Amino acid sequence: MSFESTVSRSAMSSPSITKAVAAPARDSTRQLRKLAARLRATALALIVPLGLLLAWDLMVRWTGTRLVPPPSGVATMMWDFAFGGIYDDAYSASLPIHFWKSVQRVYGGFFLAALIGIPLGLMLGRIPLLRALLDPTLSLLRPIPVTAWLPLSMIFFGLGPKSAVFLVFLGAFYPILLNTVFGVKSVDVRLFEAAGMLGCNGPQLFRSVVLPAALPSIFNGLRLGASFAWILIVVGEMTGVPEGLGAVIMDGRTLSRTDLVITGMIIIGITGFVSDRILVMLSNYFLRWSPQHHA
Repeated sequence: MSFESTVSRSAMSSPSITKAVAAPARDSTRQLRKLAARLRATALALIVPLGLLLAWDLMVRWTGTRLVPPPSGVATMMWDFAFGGIYDDAYSASLPIHFWKSVQRVYGGFFLAALIGIPLGLMLGRIPLLRALLDPTLSLLRPIPVTAWLPLSMIFFGLGPKSAVFLVFLGAFYPILLNTVFGVKSVDVRLFEAAGMLGCNGPQLFRSVVLPAALPSIFNGLRLGASFAWILIVVGEMTGVPEGLGAVIMDGRTLSRTDLVITGMIIIGITGFVSDRILVMLSNYFLRWSPQHHA
């Protein structure tokens, strides 16, 4: 056996060379598994919506009703609502205007609720005196339905978008506040003891201990608050606003345009779903140090 072949065999049998060859194969296998898992999750997620669409179409055909359009009729309405060219009525190609108005009101109320609810929840969860002062009043106001505030909102803010923002704010505020308080009160006492031993107190204690430990509950509150914000936009836009997805739904009800009502419902559902996914991604990013909290 020649010297060159001996060196070649010894080099090929080296553990480092073997690992270097095997690493790309393992990475490729891992990527294929992730892709397969995503495809499987997508397929499972589509089963129920497709089943509901099929059941909807069959029930409309079976009953012969004209009050509820089939899925194809709603799809036609959605296309005309977005791009026009079919019915050429007041709602043709008007989706961008109505969508943008609703987005402004929903996220105006939602961000205002988060801006007030999170700091207040952190303080209520950490300061017993403040909790004793405010908790009874908040517990008294919380069960009042948002729809009951509708007449007062129009008196306070008049007819228009400000009333809608106020109602959305009320709906999103309490889930954010209560989940933040729960998150702060659930922080392990030993964390405070350890932080105190390290000389951490005051504002630094909030930044380094309270806020990170309460983040899972805060994000749960934000997700609930965002859902309630989109739920209440229909109520909020009953306050005399001419534009918005809620206003479109109310117009569709008045005009007996069921296809228009269902179109508005679907757009709100899709937008709310996308909002929730964005919050989940933010939660996973800020809680990447805590794998068990990944949604």
